[in-house]
Amino acid sequence: MKKRNVAILGSTGSIGKASLDIFISDKKNFKVILLSAKSNYSLIIKQIKKIKPSYFIINDYDVFQKVSKKFNNSKTKILNNYKNLPIKINFDITISCIVGIAGLEPTIEFIKRSKKILLANKESIICGWHIINNISKKYKTTIVPVDSEHFSIHQLTKNFKNSDLKKIYLTASGGPFLKKPLSSFSKIRVKDAIRHPNWSMGKKISIDSSNLMNKVLEIIEAYKFFPFSIDKYEIIIHPQSLIHAVVIFKNGQVKFLYHETDMKIPIANAIYDNNFDITKIIKSKKQFLKNSTFLNFEKVDKKKFPIVTFLKRKIYNNSSPIILNASNEILVDCFIKGKISFNGIYRYLKLVFNDRDFKKYAIKKTPSIKDIYEIDNWAREKTLELIGDNNEK
Repeated sequence: MKKRNVAILGSTGSIGKASLDIFISDKKNFKVILLSAKSNYSLIIKQIKKIKPSYFIINDYDVFQKVSKKFNNSKTKILNNYKNLPIKINFDITISCIVGIAGLEPTIEFIKRSKKILLANKESIICGWHIINNISKKYKTTIVPVDSEHFSIHQLTKNFKNSDLKKIYLTASGGPFLKKPLSSFSKIRVKDAIRHPNWSMGKKISIDSSNLMNKVLEIIEAYKFFPFSIDKYEIIIHPQSLIHAVVIFKNGQVKFLYHETDMKIPIANAIYDNNFDITKIIKSKKQFLKNSTFLNFEKVDKKKFPIVTFLKRKIYNNSSPIILNASNEILVDCFIKGKISFNGIYRYLKLVFNDRDFKKYAIKKTPSIKDIYEIDNWAREKTLELIGDNNEK
């Protein structure tokens, strides 16, 4: 069988590295042609030496120059932009896992070049699903979500209609602060927020997980990706992170998907269309029968996690999700840098959504890429302006 050509956008992140491990373990069937990263110099060097891809795209110009000099005579072509790729280069599978709005345009471009996109860039779906969906239909590209929650919903709701479903629960672990008293939330530090109890992730996603913003974004993502009405979706706390979605059907059946806290499981199943022996790439750490005796579920405490109340504001409509995503990125960065408190993330998001110019930017139904960047830029500038005006720290 001919080897399938693979691209990984965001190869130095946690999803990118997990995907790379899977492809490396099956060199007989896959060939990694292209990798891309932003600025992790040491890991980029290691991946070029180990994988020897035909192309490596590096977005940070200074890092691009350093790597280009180092691999001047290498078979790997070092590029600074995906737009410099030869027109005829195409892929069987592309993993799109660039973090943030920066992943939107590359995802759109690689839809045109790929038979199948495994999508782990939630910002692309949240901000530009109307564009991605249309282009994927035009180029007949299959899109499969690989975030564990959306992969689970995808598996559980195949061949079902909106009228068949009563409720779709996205599970949240509750992060490191599930049992922390509300009175101590004002003293939360960055090192506390990034200490996720079940998953090993980057700072941004770990902080989003600690205040449940990741679940708010995931519900918006699910609403856009799947053909089900928004009122079907709800967040539920499941501290063990072993059940990733629960679907309640009108016929009385309740279905859920269980898998261990290893992203290689949804990624590998998306790659191999569920026809794969997972023990070839990971060793089971937990026993199902042992763990199934303590699968707990509970409602979200909205006083501890007030960010979930944004779902009542119909933030899934029009271009509101773009503003939410952009403002949150700035606020998380400011929290990491010590400019605002943990509780400040929610407070400043409220200020942005209550701003007099909010409706002007939130009202666009099908924004173009140019519009998306304009709305994104307004949200970022407005958030920074509000932080400066309030001078919290």
